[in-house]
Amino acid sequence: MASSRGVSRTAEIQTGAGPARVELDQPKTPAFLVVMTHGAGGGVQTPDLLAVRDAAVTLGAAVGRVLQPYRVRGARAPGAPGPQDAAWLEIVAALRQEFPGVPLVQGGRSNGARVACRTAARAAARAVIALAFPLHPPGRPQLSRLSELRGAGTDVLVVNGERDPFGVPEAEDAARVVVLPGETHALSKNPAAVGAAVGLWLAGIFGAD
Repeated sequence: MASSRGVSRTAEIQTGAGPARVELDQPKTPAFLVVMTHGAGGGVQTPDLLAVRDAAVTLGAAVGRVLQPYRVRGARAPGAPGPQDAAWLEIVAALRQEFPGVPLVQGGRSNGARVACRTAARAAARAVIALAFPLHPPGRPQLSRLSELRGAGTDVLVVNGERDPFGVPEAEDAARVVVLPGETHALSKNPAAVGAAVGLWLAGIFGAD
């Protein structure tokens, strides 16, 4: 289907964990590839993911929003990190074959941000977009996931709400941390602010005007 952002279509990618479903928006000649995914029990139509899509396609990116295999089969919990990460890397590899020779930015919201950080080095991602990164379970700061964020091995943009019960990373924990006033973990009150933060950061990386 043709649109103002080029061609939009749905694709299915087979993984060892089952099929994943990808909503693709692509220009004729993409400048880079952005692959994003959802939170643990969510989908790819959340306001923050759509805001990232809009910001990235404006800069000439191909954007894939991935519904992971466990969600395609109806499960709400992602299961163990190892199999989830393995399936994610299969998805990214398939998309990179479809868009060869362009830089990869991967990311997601909440649990999806954790996946993107954990796999960034193996995926050879140029950068990571971490929306509502869940620094720890609510009320349990001793169970920190900071090592995942700091261990990405590439530049990470964090966009969190100031009222996120999962915690808010500090400025030194990533290449850039944007904290949005009044937002919670959902990042749904002002998605335009999410898109603006992501767009500005991507433009700085890829030298867009």
